[in-house]
Amino acid sequence: RSSCSSVEASGSSSALWGTMADKAQLQEAIKTQGEVVRKLKSEKASKEKIDEEVAKLLQLKAQLGGDEGKHAFVLKTAKGTRDYNPKQMAIREKVFNIIISCFKRHGAETIDTPVFELKETLTGKYGEDSKLIYDLKDQGGELLSLRYDLTVPFARYLAMNKITNIKRYHIAKVYRRDNPAMTRGRYREFYQCDFDIAGQYDAMIADAECLKIVYEILNELDLGDFRIKVNDRRILDGMFAVCGVPDEKFRTICSTVDKLDKMAWEDVKKEMVNEKGLSEDVGDRIGEYVSMQGGQDLAERLLQDRKLSQNKQACAGLTDMKLLFSYLELFQVTDKVVFDLSLARGLDYYTGVIYEAILSQTIPALVSTPAEQNGADEAGVNVGSVAGGGRYDGLVGMFDPKGRKVPCVGVSIGIERIFSIMEQKAEASSEKVRTTETQVLVASAQKNLLEERLKLTNALWNEGIKAEVLYKKNPKLLSQLQHCEETGIPLVAILGEQELKDGVVKLRNVVSREEVKTFTSFHHETKLVNSANALEKRDQAVLIDVTWYLTDENLPKS
Repeated sequence: RSSCSSVEASGSSSALWGTMADKAQLQEAIKTQGEVVRKLKSEKASKEKIDEEVAKLLQLKAQLGGDEGKHAFVLKTAKGTRDYNPKQMAIREKVFNIIISCFKRHGAETIDTPVFELKETLTGKYGEDSKLIYDLKDQGGELLSLRYDLTVPFARYLAMNKITNIKRYHIAKVYRRDNPAMTRGRYREFYQCDFDIAGQYDAMIADAECLKIVYEILNELDLGDFRIKVNDRRILDGMFAVCGVPDEKFRTICSTVDKLDKMAWEDVKKEMVNEKGLSEDVGDRIGEYVSMQGGQDLAERLLQDRKLSQNKQACAGLTDMKLLFSYLELFQVTDKVVFDLSLARGLDYYTGVIYEAILSQTIPALVSTPAEQNGADEAGVNVGSVAGGGRYDGLVGMFDPKGRKVPCVGVSIGIERIFSIMEQKAEASSEKVRTTETQVLVASAQKNLLEERLKLTNALWNEGIKAEVLYKKNPKLLSQLQHCEETGIPLVAILGEQELKDGVVKLRNVVSREEVKTFTSFHHETKLVNSANALEKRDQAVLIDVTWYLTDENLPKS
C-alpha cells in the first residue's frame, strides 16, 4: 500500500511539475512575443504586421488563461471584416439609396441568389483570382464555396431559369480570401452593387448605358473628380497577338497588365519576362501600346495602325469603340471617359468592352479601431477603382447544357471604397450625422403623465409619424430636451397638466427653441369633461394639430 501510494504521489508530483514547467514556458513565450510587438511599434512597422503579432500575443495569453484556469476570450472581428456603428450605417444607407435610385431610374428589377454556390459553379471563371475563393469545409455532401462576386451567380441564374432578356440589379455581400488593406476600403467580406443587362441588342447601346450609370452615381455621390477608363478584350487580345504573345499566355499576361494601376511599368514588364516567360522585345512592344490613351480619335488612329489593322479581333473591337464613343457623346459623358489601352481587368469571363472608374483624389488614411486596423499605415490612401465592369457574352453559355449564349454587359459599384471616402468626409465635417429619422419626441413638463405621453405617441404612430417617448415614468424635461439635441430630433411635443385641461399641446423647435401652442377643436369641452372618452377625443384632436405641424412644409429643416 505504501509503495503504491508513493508511486501515486510521484506521478502526481511529476504532473504538477510538468504543468508548472509548461506555464513557465508559456509565460516566457508571452514575454518574448511582447518584446516583438514593442520592437515593431518602435520601428513604426505597418499596422498589418503589428496586428498579426498582437494576435499571436493574445493567443498565447488565452492559452495561459485567467483566474481558476479559465481561458481568456479574445473579442475581435475576423480578419478582413468589421462592424458598423449606427453613424456608419446611416452613411451607408444614404449611399445605397443613391445607387438603388439610379438603378431603378434605368428600369432595373432586382433578384437575389444564395450566398454560397456549388464549388464547380465558381471554378475556372476568375483566372488567377480563383485562388481567392473561400471554400467551405466539406460536411460530407456537396462541395461548396462562398460567392466571389455577383456576376457568375447571375449567369448561373439565367441559364437555370432559361432567361434570355432581363435588366437587373443586385446588392449583396461577396467574399474573397484577399490580403485586406482596410484603410483602402478592401475587405474579405464586402458588398457589391451590380447592374446588368442581358439580351440580344444592337451593338454598344447597353454598354453605353452602363457607363452612363457609373457617371450618374459618381456625380451624385459628389466624391470629387473621376475618370472612367474603357478598353476592349478583343483589342487587348489583338494587341498581344501582334506583339508576339503566344495564344496560351493571353489570359495570364492580361492579369499582369491589369496590375498597371498598382505597379510601375518596369515592374509589370519584369513579371511578364521573369515569371511569365516573355522575351524582352515582346515586353517592349506591349509597353508601346499600353502607354496610349485618348478618345474616339485614338480608336481611329489604331485602325490605321499597320499591325493592329491586320488583326480581325482588334479591328472589331476598335470599330465598336468608335460606336461606343458616339453614344457616350449623346449621353453627355465623354468629358469623363478615356480610352486606355492599359486597362485589362483580369477576370477570364470578359469578352468585349471593359471599363473601370478611378477617383483622381487621394484621401487621408481612415482612423479605425484596433480590431479593424489590418491595412498599411499610410499618410494617404489612393482610393483607386470604385466601379468596374464589361461585356461577358460567353459566361451564361458555360452553364447552359446546350451551350446557348446570352449576351450580357454590366457594372459593379465598389461600395466599400466609396463608403471609406464618405466616412472620411463625415469625420471632417462639423455637421452631425443623424442615425434615426424620428420627427418628434413626446415629452412632459410635470410628473405622472406617462399614460398621456404614451397615448399621444401611439396616436402619432398610427398616423405614420415617426415619434419617440422616453422609457421613464417621470423624466426631467431637461433630459428629454437633451435627448432631442443629441439624436437630432427636430421637434418636441410637451404635455403638461394645464395643457391637458386646455386641450393644448406645446410644440417646440429644438434648434430655434421657438414654441407653438396648438389648440384643439375640443378646447372648451376638455375643461368640463374628464371622462376617458373625452380624453381619447382630446388626444385625437391634438393628433390632428400635431399631424398638421409635422407636414413637410411645417417641419423644421434638420
